[in-house]
Amino acid sequence: MSPPALPRRLFHARVLAIAFLPVTPASSAPPTAQLPAIDAILDANQHAMASVPATGSVRLRYRLQADGLSGTAAITEDLATGAFTEADEAGLDRAGRGFDGRTPWQRDISGVTTDQLGGDRVPVAISEAYRNANHWWRRDRGGAEIRYVAREKEGGRSLDHLQVAPRGGKLFDAWFDESSHLLVRTAEQQQFFNTSTSYEDYRPEHGMMVAHRQTVDFGTGPASVKTYTLAALKIEAPRPLSGYARPLDPPGGGAIVSGKHSTTVPFRFLNNHVYVDASLNGKGPYTFIVDTGGHTLISPRLAAAAGLQVAGESSSSGAGEKASTLGFAPYREIAIGDVRLTNQTAFVTNIYDRSVEGIDVDGMLGFELFSRFAVTLDYGARTMTIMDFGAFRPANAGTPIPFVFYDHVPNVRGSIDEIAARLDIDTGSRSEIDLTSPFVTAAGLRKRYSPGIDTVTGWGMGGPAHSHVVRLPVLSLGSVTQEKVVAGLSDARGGTFSDPNFEGNVGSGFLKRFIVSFDYAHQKLYLKRLPIPPADAGQFDRSGLWINASDNGFAITAVAPGSPAANAGLQPGDVITSLNGEAAAAGRLSEARSLMRALPAGSKVQLTAQRGTRLLKVTLTLRDLI
Repeated sequence: MSPPALPRRLFHARVLAIAFLPVTPASSAPPTAQLPAIDAILDANQHAMASVPATGSVRLRYRLQADGLSGTAAITEDLATGAFTEADEAGLDRAGRGFDGRTPWQRDISGVTTDQLGGDRVPVAISEAYRNANHWWRRDRGGAEIRYVAREKEGGRSLDHLQVAPRGGKLFDAWFDESSHLLVRTAEQQQFFNTSTSYEDYRPEHGMMVAHRQTVDFGTGPASVKTYTLAALKIEAPRPLSGYARPLDPPGGGAIVSGKHSTTVPFRFLNNHVYVDASLNGKGPYTFIVDTGGHTLISPRLAAAAGLQVAGESSSSGAGEKASTLGFAPYREIAIGDVRLTNQTAFVTNIYDRSVEGIDVDGMLGFELFSRFAVTLDYGARTMTIMDFGAFRPANAGTPIPFVFYDHVPNVRGSIDEIAARLDIDTGSRSEIDLTSPFVTAAGLRKRYSPGIDTVTGWGMGGPAHSHVVRLPVLSLGSVTQEKVVAGLSDARGGTFSDPNFEGNVGSGFLKRFIVSFDYAHQKLYLKRLPIPPADAGQFDRSGLWINASDNGFAITAVAPGSPAANAGLQPGDVITSLNGEAAAAGRLSEARSLMRALPAGSKVQLTAQRGTRLLKVTLTLRDLI
């Protein structure tokens, strides 16, 4: 089983070092030694920064360096509340976001806007607005809890380090120069990224001090660092807060041709992944994975074959703990049956290596498809139906489950036994469910669900994923419940499964028991149970092997301690050349993995394996490992 290929984009909050007048102004006199440390630091910062009118809005334009591209960022902020909008355009990479004081939102690269009510998106936005409006200058400090941490040395400067927890917001750290009293840096965990923003080159603008250069570092390497250089600043009359709300214009770039309102195409179900044929710019067919946890991705191999022009370089997170590199490429058309996605920008990155899936994976269909059409995946009939939202009929779709968006992923309310949980729905995951490492630790799940087995449970964009695999008595998604579900208890220290802002990720290993419909327009998921579930539903591998495809067979990449494979003497590095008398060909990788789940305990499996120059003949006696 595997966690998802989840390219979480680095569209995260930043702050502006600009002096905004507080509603209840503090004294403009310099601080004295008798003031408490926190008051002295913040009052000195206000004095150093000067002030602007208490109401109004500020419009800023920046030169932007991001993702290996150059462009602009246009930002508007409300001076009194800190509400904001931002539009970034760096070549092909275009994104937007905002907060009207109630609901944060984001615009993805294809122009689709979504409210962001999942994970930590609301508290992150509240804290950004708090900083934008400098609510820490108020006598009540804007209701925040503020703690003095220490005076620290950095680059020859003395910095006063504060830790700030706004009411309803996200805890963040702030460092102020002890000599100039200017804000030097802020740091905050956003999703699972350790994000820091530095402020440099302060100069006066319209009677206030402004950092003309800001650098946002998401902690994933140089490719994800963004630099903002101020080009223009203008103070204007106040805008209503509704002006900061999510734009409601429907996105273009998607249609069903020939006057139809729906199209149905077959899919291949391999390794608990949904694969469809699609064409790119009139060429193909190519193999695309269908992934609610992803975006439109194109492999470098396909981008070259189609003659796409790739620009830029960004980072994304994956199933493992590593970050992956993304480029950007415009395409004219992706066709799936009678559906056309047109004139959009795809991310170009390695999706799955052939060794992981046993087939060449050319691309991914994700949020850009699901946000434009209602989609039904019939795991029993192995068909995908794509339809206009108006053509979708909820009455026959099964049990409705509302969801919110956490980034681009549907996030539902559910439970693990009686423990409430926020769960991503991710068709690109091969698992039944993977539970995040912060949740596993906080809820004591290793002890609660014992015994289990430690093993590699999959491979994704970020590399191998390790989990402690157990069996849950019951999993609930909304009002839908399922007993005896296989769960991976993540021990990730980085990547998606180190995120403390959701509890788990539900994949096609679980969803394949149902006909599953996604209605992003109304933010509802529908589950309609199949009369007969797949033979391997609810089962975990009984061999203890993780195998990938190789030129000569199935390469053993991991062996679970104490498993039948370990007891038979198999080792990582061995290559299985035959399985029950049939050649171990790459195209049979999914079948082999499924076999190790579907065969009952006690079954004998005959293997031939190569270890260097030695040929091994091995009999595995399968048994339940959880």
